[in-house]
Amino acid sequence: MESKNSGLISFLQVFVGIAFAWLFLSVSCGLAQDVEVKRLRVVFDNPTYDFELQRTLGVTLSAGADIIECLRTGNKITPGDAESWYMHWRALADRVYGMGLRALAAGHTTSAREAFQRACNYYRTCEFFLHGNPNDPRIVEAWRLSRDSFRRAAKLMTHPVEVVKIPYEDTTLPGYFLRPDKSVEARKTLIVQTGFDGTAEELYFTRAYFALQRGYNVLLFEGPGQGGALREQHLYFRSDWEHVITPVVDYALSRREVDPQRLALMGISMGGYLVPRAAAFEHRLAALVANPGVDDLYVHDRSQLPELLQAPEKSNEYLRQAMEKDIGFRWFINNGMFTTDTKSPVEFLLTWSQYELGELVEKITTNTLCVASKGDHFMDFKRIRKLYDRLQCPKTLMLFTEEEAASEHCQMGALAISSSRIYDWLDEVLAPAN
Repeated sequence: MESKNSGLISFLQVFVGIAFAWLFLSVSCGLAQDVEVKRLRVVFDNPTYDFELQRTLGVTLSAGADIIECLRTGNKITPGDAESWYMHWRALADRVYGMGLRALAAGHTTSAREAFQRACNYYRTCEFFLHGNPNDPRIVEAWRLSRDSFRRAAKLMTHPVEVVKIPYEDTTLPGYFLRPDKSVEARKTLIVQTGFDGTAEELYFTRAYFALQRGYNVLLFEGPGQGGALREQHLYFRSDWEHVITPVVDYALSRREVDPQRLALMGISMGGYLVPRAAAFEHRLAALVANPGVDDLYVHDRSQLPELLQAPEKSNEYLRQAMEKDIGFRWFINNGMFTTDTKSPVEFLLTWSQYELGELVEKITTNTLCVASKGDHFMDFKRIRKLYDRLQCPKTLMLFTEEEAASEHCQMGALAISSSRIYDWLDEVLAPAN
């Protein structure tokens, strides 16, 4: 019995070590990258906290943040303290939201829009580390304030923003349909989805803002496990994502503003796995962008999964001890349980192991762009190259590097170079036939 338990503990030590390396400790361990990339420190020594600050700060270019507001807030926070993170970002969000209300009341619509846009981003940020307690009322409260801030801003934007409900099974999925101007002519259209922890509102600042400037219609949506679909409707992630994307494509093609020959789909972060999965079944797309593109979200040997179930209580105990020692791993497991409706770390990891494309990769026919960031601490370049090499459709591999200052996950903080290169590729693929 003692030998059996020691074998289990040995397995768990290896398992957790690999998970740490892949998800959060690439900078310190050097295990998730094939070359060493020096990570830029903004405020925090902890890579998880510093990346989330960079994520919030990074949408300054699209008017979703102001630099000094973010840096001053970051310097007030105690690293690793979720309450401190929430308190200081919430205070900033409330202050900026109040600025928007006062500007709106005074008829200063531009100032109001700008304030509401920043408040949207700051409210999203403040609840990020609260998911260890899914019943914490502040999660939904802050998310609703983020959504409300965006919708207030949207009414004041110079381009049309329509709140939409996309038919999905016996309910709907929330989203936005955005046009570059008031014309209803059929245009090239981009569907964009987020991943493990984002919202449709965040996608406006990181993706839609730049697509609109290039003349795209943009359909943003939240599927199960994401944004309002999760928090209001209690829809959780599902591995058969094609059943999510097909209704979204149906909806897009029902609109007269959409050119059916120039419809593209983009997935961000975990979405870089989900959209290739959907494209294996959905063949009405002219282009696919997976940023970053991977064919498997699970990094360990699946044949050893039964080891986790030999002694689930012991496995959960060990994993929770590991969570206490590492902020990033704790957030990953907590957010995973929150978005999949699983009740323990082991249950979540078993669910997570279902996210693998396998032979479905061969069924993808859409012209596909696989995006990689050389310093990505979530999804390393070797894993992205694996998906690219397996694809049998027209394909392009696009690598962002440290030299371009674009080596972070999803090129966060480098949206100028990211959007120019990705949308230039899309422009060429979706160019009208002569």
